[in-house]
Amino acid sequence: MLDQTEDSLLSQLAERVGIQPDYHDIAGIRHFTSPDTMRALLTAMGFRVDSKEALATALREWEERGWRQACEPVLVIREGQSGAELLCSLALDDGKESTVQLHWELRDEDGAGVQSGQIGPGLAPTEVRFIQGRRHVRVAWTVPDNLSIGYYDVMIRGEGFVGGGLATTRLIVAPRHCYVPLIFQGHFRLWGLALQLYSVSSDRNWGCGDFTDLGKIISWAGETFGAGVIGLNPLHALRNSAPHHVSPYSPLSRLYLNDLYIDLERLPEFWGSEDAQRQYRSPEFQAKLKAWRENRRVDYNEIAAAKRSMLDLAYRQFLKEAYTGEEPDLKPQTPRAWLLERFIQTEGEPLEWFAIFQTIEDERRMLHSKSVAWPDWPKPLLSPGVAAHEFGRRHRKRVRFYQYVQWIAGEQLSELKRQTGQIPMPIGLYHDLALGADRTGADAWMYQQVLVSGADSGAPPDPLGPQGQNWGLPPLDPHRLRAGRYDIFIRLLRNNLRFGGAIRLDHVMALFRLFWIPRGQPASTGAYVHYPFEELLAIVALESVRAKAVVIGEDLGTVPDWIRDQLKQAKILSYRVFYFERMRDGSWKGPGEYPAQALAVVTTHDLPTLTGYWSGEDLRVRGGLGAFTDDAARRKAWDERDREKVMILGVLKREGLLPEGITEDLATVPVMTPALCQAIHVYLAKTPAWIVIANLEDGLGEISQTNMPGTVENHPNWSRKYRLQVDELIRNDQLRQLGDALRSVRPLM
Repeated sequence: MLDQTEDSLLSQLAERVGIQPDYHDIAGIRHFTSPDTMRALLTAMGFRVDSKEALATALREWEERGWRQACEPVLVIREGQSGAELLCSLALDDGKESTVQLHWELRDEDGAGVQSGQIGPGLAPTEVRFIQGRRHVRVAWTVPDNLSIGYYDVMIRGEGFVGGGLATTRLIVAPRHCYVPLIFQGHFRLWGLALQLYSVSSDRNWGCGDFTDLGKIISWAGETFGAGVIGLNPLHALRNSAPHHVSPYSPLSRLYLNDLYIDLERLPEFWGSEDAQRQYRSPEFQAKLKAWRENRRVDYNEIAAAKRSMLDLAYRQFLKEAYTGEEPDLKPQTPRAWLLERFIQTEGEPLEWFAIFQTIEDERRMLHSKSVAWPDWPKPLLSPGVAAHEFGRRHRKRVRFYQYVQWIAGEQLSELKRQTGQIPMPIGLYHDLALGADRTGADAWMYQQVLVSGADSGAPPDPLGPQGQNWGLPPLDPHRLRAGRYDIFIRLLRNNLRFGGAIRLDHVMALFRLFWIPRGQPASTGAYVHYPFEELLAIVALESVRAKAVVIGEDLGTVPDWIRDQLKQAKILSYRVFYFERMRDGSWKGPGEYPAQALAVVTTHDLPTLTGYWSGEDLRVRGGLGAFTDDAARRKAWDERDREKVMILGVLKREGLLPEGITEDLATVPVMTPALCQAIHVYLAKTPAWIVIANLEDGLGEISQTNMPGTVENHPNWSRKYRLQVDELIRNDQLRQLGDALRSVRPLM
């Protein structure tokens, strides 16, 4: 191996660990991964690549890893699969070959012994290899047939092996595919409404949409118009600090909920706290509430601070009413206290660390009068270890506060899930799982052993980002993820699936490959890194079936056909956006050309609303931000938009959906009208897609899009409110007509 060139060794190691040597962008142009990028990404993964000798050593150790570990950390099989084998690689004690044997035990998730047995004495190894002068044998253990779906621990002990031959692995038995409700199996099609919850205005919330507002919208859409789905922005925990920490796609944690959506006025301890009531009823606070409600943008900093302060006062009252004793020996005395204690026990260590992280962050902020990112914390607190645990013990009351906050948020959201079931809505709440989390957030601190700090996630050039995109999110290391038995991935799915009947996996291609960019470098230097997609898809299927939740994969951008084929087999719905569903010549596809196993929507949070698209508002904003190099580029963009609008009118005419008085002549429809908006949604409703979603922004004729990709401080992303309050929008004629039209094409029953 040492006689090879350094570049050859570098390329081999990169390929072995899943760094793709080249890729084709959405335009079909082939890009090669440079040696510098390979070296940077390998270094980020933890390999030493600073010399030819280091590369040779890393490559040899990688090739021998299957022999150095007793068995693979995970074995994934499908329900009904028989004859599956787990290979164990064990070092023999000299002279004991004839007496060696293996004892195995299989335990389920509750820790109960399920089955046990032994192999030997005397083994028939499938392969033998000498490593560092010691004889290693590879022995196959056959998985018992007819195991039910779920997670199992396999424990193997050996006699005649060095160190006792101990081997453990996680066996995952997964269903053949994700959950598919009977309504879809019977070719039934649903429609639903999507909204940004923080954008909802009302005369009772605290300047930001909350779970009570959402309950009103659920009742209105489900009971009045037969909507089967309510789509939501990610509800992940945020710092709620503008402008850098308000994007729901760069959260503090993807495991837990944003406390901004809690309705404090539903908490008995809020009303029972004299301190909370004194502040709440004061003229000063009521004046702030009025200003927050009237503001057309969410004042994250002020609202978050007020809610956190009031939650703290409510929590203090809760402790007085529900517990006896002193910290750390508080004893629950009421049914409500026992509910909290049961929640804390059920959530276990991850919630404990999440709460400790927030408590440490609070202390560092108070000491420095500003937020201090965790990489700059004192060394003993840089990871969830002994020092951080001791810190949590000393600040037990504050740690329990953050657990209490998550309990309240979960209870209020769970109530909404029950509400959708009572209407009934066949799917109910449709949640969004972001691709990653902020590198300075709780998840990055809690799971830093699985995340790659030396790289960012992003995308190569595509229509959403002609120069490529760098999202600034640390990617999961596929090898450490697997070595950790997929714990973080399983918990992410489970925590996000429990509150609804559907989930959207943001950038679902990350289950297969993810575009990694060396930290600090432009997106053009990035490369794809492969992930163990068969195992990840199996886990998605298992958690989906257990939760009885539909899975939608956001498959926009550069998506090879083989990935779409795998998603289709897994029964993951494709995410089809009207703006992008075109023929090769740029014209719009007919409704019949959409796949059935799909969710169809006109636009997304990163794209212009229908009204904004028709008026060119997005082009005006992009022009003001310097997106066009010169007047010629600007004119070209506007001319192309006009051609697109003519083609849209053409496909609506072909389907007999053009509203009265509108022709293919743009002069007949210079601005988006409610009738044209309705026609486009009816067009989507006529597709075979299992689910069609209408965005509340489009129904209301909002002109500004939710997020302008590539901007932070120079554009008010994630903060605009709807122009109508919730009580007004449920009486709005434009929305009523849209709902009636969609219900007529896709009746619930």
